[in-house]
Amino acid sequence: QVQLVESGGGPVPPGGSLRLSCKASGRTLNGYTTAWFRQAPGKEREFVAANRRNGDPTYFADSVKGRFTMSRDSADNAVYLQMNDLKPEDTAVYYCTANSRLILSALRLSSMYNYWGRGTQVTVSS
Repeated sequence: QVQLVESGGGPVPPGGSLRLSCKASGRTLNGYTTAWFRQAPGKEREFVAANRRNGDPTYFADSVKGRFTMSRDSADNAVYLQMNDLKPEDTAVYYCTANSRLILSALRLSSMYNYWGRGTQVTVSS
């Protein structure tokens, strides 16, 4: 079992930045695909970014490409989502998720992930 806890969300003005953290316990994330999804009010959960393992490319949704980066820290057993140039449409609850290594075609599908955190709220507003 993998337990995931997100942190780092909060209010931020348009154009601002936030860094979300996802700390794992129970097992090391080294062998896991990790990802971030988000869900805005009244909308379905959507893919944000995913990484199969350290050293592999990270895949991003078109809506965040060029603004968000994702990283892993093996020592901390954590993953991070750096979000820059935030826009009001980025407002959502952000979820960290993980599963045993997934094939590329499955990375963007929330149904393929077994382990989820409870989420952290990001609100972009002036």
